Order: sequence, then C-alpha cells, then structure tokens
Amino acid sequence: MPVYNFKKMAPVPSANEFVDIVLMRTQRRTPTVVHPGYKITRIRNFYMRKIKFTQQTISDRLTAMLADFPRLSDIHPFYSDLCNTLYDRDHYKLALGQINTAKQLVDSVARDMIRMVKYGDSLYRCKCLKRAALGRMCTILKRQKASLSYLEEVRKHMSRLPALDPNTRTLLMCGLPNVGKSSFMNKITRANVDVQPYAFTTKSLFVGHTDYKYLRWQVIDTPGILDHPLEQRNTIEMQAITALAHLTCSVLYFMDISEQCGFTIEQQCNLFRSIQPLFANKQLVLVINKIDAQPYETLEEDKKVMIEALVKESGSNTSMLKMSNISEEGVSQVKNHACDKLLAARVDSRVSGNKVDSVMNRLQVAYPTARDGVTREAYIPESVKREREMNNNGVGKKKSIKSRIGYAPTKDDDDDDVDPKENDETPPESDDEMMDGTTTAAATTNGRKKTSRELMWENGGPGVWAPDYREQYDLDDPEWRFDAIPQILDGKNIADYVDPDIDEKLRLLEEEEERLEAEYDAANLNGMNDDDDVSLDEMEKAQVAEIRDRVKIARTYKDRSGGRNRPALPREIRGRIKDCHDDSAKLKASAIEKRMAKVGVDATQMLERGRKRERDAPREKRRQSRLGRRGDDTMEDAAAAAGSDEEMQQDDNGGRGKSKGAIKRAKKERAQSVKRSQSLARSHSRPREPSEMGLKDGDMAKVAKKVEAKGQKRWFGASGEGDHTKSVHLVKWMNTGKKRNGTHYCR
Repeated sequence: MPVYNFKKMAPVPSANEFVDIVLMRTQRRTPTVVHPGYKITRIRNFYMRKIKFTQQTISDRLTAMLADFPRLSDIHPFYSDLCNTLYDRDHYKLALGQINTAKQLVDSVARDMIRMVKYGDSLYRCKCLKRAALGRMCTILKRQKASLSYLEEVRKHMSRLPALDPNTRTLLMCGLPNVGKSSFMNKITRANVDVQPYAFTTKSLFVGHTDYKYLRWQVIDTPGILDHPLEQRNTIEMQAITALAHLTCSVLYFMDISEQCGFTIEQQCNLFRSIQPLFANKQLVLVINKIDAQPYETLEEDKKVMIEALVKESGSNTSMLKMSNISEEGVSQVKNHACDKLLAARVDSRVSGNKVDSVMNRLQVAYPTARDGVTREAYIPESVKREREMNNNGVGKKKSIKSRIGYAPTKDDDDDDVDPKENDETPPESDDEMMDGTTTAAATTNGRKKTSRELMWENGGPGVWAPDYREQYDLDDPEWRFDAIPQILDGKNIADYVDPDIDEKLRLLEEEEERLEAEYDAANLNGMNDDDDVSLDEMEKAQVAEIRDRVKIARTYKDRSGGRNRPALPREIRGRIKDCHDDSAKLKASAIEKRMAKVGVDATQMLERGRKRERDAPREKRRQSRLGRRGDDTMEDAAAAAGSDEEMQQDDNGGRGKSKGAIKRAKKERAQSVKRSQSLARSHSRPREPSEMGLKDGDMAKVAKKVEAKGQKRWFGASGEGDHTKSVHLVKWMNTGKKRNGTHYCR
C-alpha cells in the first residue's frame, strides 16, 4: 500500500466563496447577450445553457472535493483510527455525506428547472426561471457553510501529517514523557525534533529516516503516555496508542533510571505492564536510558529486580540494552540491535508464509557429483614455472631498451639504455651520465620534479634541446614508452609497409599538378577571344585577369553571411535611377560608360541599344494591349505584323499623319505608362503568375489561396452571442439588487 499524500488535497472554499466562484464562472463562460426578437427556441437554449453550466460547475467542484478526502474504510487501519482520534469519525462522515446530498439536490433542481424552461413562451419567463434555478442552487450551497468550514480545517490538519508508510521497516519509540525518546531520534536520524526539559514537548507523531545495511528505515517518535485507563487518555496519548496497535515495527520502550523525568521506576514499570498487550507479535527492546547520570551497576537491587522482571515477563522477543544520549554510549548498539531483530522477524514471517512455496518450487539447486576418484590438480606449464623462478631470483628481469632516434641527447641519458643496433650518431662526449645513476628524463631536484625550462637550460638551451614527449605516452606498460621501433612485429616485417620511393613519387605528383593548373589557366585566357579568333596580347590578358579577380571578389562578397542583409529588389528596377542628378546611380548612362571605359570597353553601341529598347517598350505594351482585346490567334498574328509595320513606318516618317495635339497626348501617355510600370514593379499586391509566386500551376495557386484563407479565418471572424463584451465599465447586474446597511453583497 503506498504512502498517503494528503498534501495534494485542494483547498475547500467557504459557502460565500463557493457561490462567487460558480456565478462568476457562469458569467464568463456562457453567452451574455440575448434579445426579445430572437426565435423562442434560441432564447430557451440561451437560458438552459446557463442553468446546465451552473449545475455542471457545482457538481464538478463537489465531486472533486469528495474524491480528495480519503474514505476511512478504504485506507490503512492506522490512518483510519488516527483520523477517528483527531477528527471524530462520525463528524467526518456526516460532513462528507452532507456535501454528497447537496450535489444530488443541485442536480435535481437543475433537471426540474430545465424541464420548465423548455416550455417558456417568452424571454421574460425564461429569464425568471433561470434566476429561480440559480438562486435555489446558491441557497443549497449556503446551507453547507458549517460542513465546508469543518472540511477545510480537516484538510489543513491532514496536510501537516507526516508522510508515514505503515508497511515499511519501522522503529517506534514509546514511554513516559521526558525519558529521552526525541533526543535518541535526533541522534540516529536527520530529523530535528524539539527537545525541552518538561513533559509533553512532543504533541504529535514525528517521522525520521536512517540507514542500516544499505536499507532505509523509518523511525517514529510518539508523544508520551501516562499510566491511566484508556478512556481517560487524551488525543495526544491516543496517537501513540494507535501507532502501537497498527504498525508492524520494532518497539523501543524507554525507561529513565535516574528518575529525572519526574516518574519513578515503579511507575514506568506499571505503564509497561498496562500497554504490554500492544507489544504482541512485535520485537521489543527495553532501553535503559540516562546511564550517565545513574549507572545501571550502582542502581538499587530492588529496582534492578523490577526491571529484569519485565524482561522475563515479556518473553523471548524482549531484550534489554543500556545507553545515554549525552555521552552517546550505546546509541549505535541500540539502533543496530533493534534493526537486526526486525529484519530477522520479517524474514521468518515470509519464510513461514504460503508465498515461499511458490518461489521454492521454481528454484533448482544442482549438486555436481564426481565421476571417479582421481584428484586433478591445476596444471602450470614448465616455461611459466621457470620464468617465475628467474623473476624471484632477480635473474630474468630484462632491462628495457630505449631509443634516442629523432630526439636530442640529454645529460640524463645512459649508454646502457640505448639499443646497440641503432646507428647512434650522437657524440659520446654529449651523453653525460647523472651522478645519482637514475635514467629518467624528468629527474628530481631536492625532491621536486624538474620543469621543462630547467631541463632546456641544462641540455643546451633553446633551439638545441627538444622535449621528449614519449614520457606522456599512455600505454598499457609504462616501460614501453621509450622502446625502439622493432623491425619485426607480429611476425611481419615493418619495412614491407614502408615505400622507399615515397618522396620521389610525391615530387612527381606535385609537378604534374602544377603543369595541369598552368594549362587550365592558359586555356581559360585564350577562351575569351574564341568569337574573334584573335589571341590576346599581354595587356589584354592582364585586364581580363583583373576583371576575373573583381568578379570573384563580388561573388565572394555576395555569398558571405552579411551580404544579404538588405531587401531583395526585382531585377528590372534594381539600380534604377531615383534622381536624375544622382551621379552615383549604377545604371545611369554616364556611370555605365565611365565604368566600362575603365576596363577598356567602348560602351557607345551598348548604350544606344538600351535607349532604343527604352523607347520601344511603351509601343510594345500598347501593341500587346490591343492584341489582348482580340480573341482569335490568327487575327492576333496579323494585327501584330500590321501594327509593327505601321509603327515602324510612323517611326520612319517622324509621326506624319497625326496632329500636334495627338502626338503630344501620345507622348504624355507613354510617360505615364512608364511610371505605372515602375509602380507595379515595386508593388507586392499586383496579380502575378503562379510561376512568379513559386507555385507549379493555377490549381496549386487555388490550394494555396484556400490554405491562406483558412489560416486567417480566426483573424476576421465575426462576433456572435458567445463573445463577452462590456459596453460600459459598470454593468447592470453588478450594481442592482438589494443592498443592506453595512454590506455590499448582492445576489
């Protein structure tokens, strides 16, 4: 059974707060506008919805409240009796029963009033029935004022109860007041129970936790118990009695042999006998406390006899231990002994139960039997035995050979550590042996490891000495770090995997790469004049190379991350002249001519073609508009041919056949059409083809338009009767009604 968490219970509002919550929720969540001109069915549904919503809100709140509070018949007997002790079982059940009855009454009122609203013939009658229904529901809630207040107090107290698990490993301490129970709990757990030199400092159950044998143990400190009949015990004492009666635990009964608690040893023994029936089937430890003030050995004999008689009367489950909270003598022994006794009892109870048979039937233990009487010892090869003997005698220890190839010599090197097969070109006078005979490169000075700077100055200074990084190699055996590279490894020759001509092959590859690059560059330079079939001279090649470099720089600048931090303009208006006096415009004729002349290109013909295209653009648009008004394709072709010939003839004749006014109007119309085309190019709302919008065809454009309209539907939704709007700051229902002297509450 899990630990009960009463802290999750929701607060219980008072009767008036409950009414406010329900009515405000109804006002916010239901429509608020209705007119007499509406259909009668719509008016009925409007008020029926309000009644149903109010009833549903009250029912949900009361149902959640009944579900939060525990049923005393469904929880552990310890918690059931504890609630009976603290809150009175009858009062508790009566309050919950009244809440359940109120919920049923609210449902009945709502059902009857909705049946009457169905036959309402006007807005006024439906409204009166709605007011009557809500008023009756609120009256039912107000009558539960006492029950709601009581349940809120119970909830507050239950939320402060300790999180106690009735089925886990538990140590429970009991005894008369002020005998040292709380002090012992503070010693063995992380709890912080208040300890004072007067009785009944502990007024409720306190729970702490300790660890023993890698297990979590629950330690419960109970209030003090006085020696009088059960009927005369108060609520504080009954909490301890309830814990003793229902928890399967190891009980520690504390006795104060110094009698500083205010009770004699005889009174403590009488209390032990009076609550002894509660110790049945429990592991009991009689703890003799405060031996620092009164040692047990110097205690009077008659008192010793009384204490030992308690142990004999209690049976084999009882043991006696001595301790002191001040000197901490025997504290750990008491804790360990109580835990061991409870562990043994739990194991015995499980073994003696019925469940152990189902487990043992699934276990099978195999016992191997000898096939013959021959004794077989462990086999160790002879080579291994010889190597062990040589290592033990110090003969077989072979000194590792170090390599100096590729490293500058140091004064710490030893000639004995060098492989004699290596071709060591280091002069012998540079290999200085250390005086102390050590062979490590990182020698110590006065017990301190030398730094790389010190080793550098000792071995020739900067540019001469190179550090030996082999000391930092992380190998399975540290002695392998300075080993020479072998010629044979795993039965394979290392030289077979080294190509002796690798340098020559690399040089040939580099030469071939340079030759191919030169041929590619020459081909690109000559490719510029394929149209003219004329080779470039040196100056022209230099100009072409400069143009290519600038193009490369422009592409690099365009592809960089910060190069597109500007709005993208359509290509047809990009760089267009915004001001005729702007000399910095990129597409201005003078700017183009100047920029092309800088690279040695004559731009006269190019600019003339641009001016001609600019003059012909309005004519082309007018011709297309005329052709668009005609339906037949063949007629369009004929008209296009005739129109183009006519325009060419008019161009050649200088506009003969027209009056000066007509020519002036045509010129003005062309200028305005150019301005309109520029404005449309800049506009984002002009109609575009599907391909211009990034869509495949017209069907896909229709689908995209539907998706866009669906996404914008909630933006342009019309208001309905469900929209709560306040036309004035103070609405009528908040400022009308009865107001008595001394209160502003109105419903």
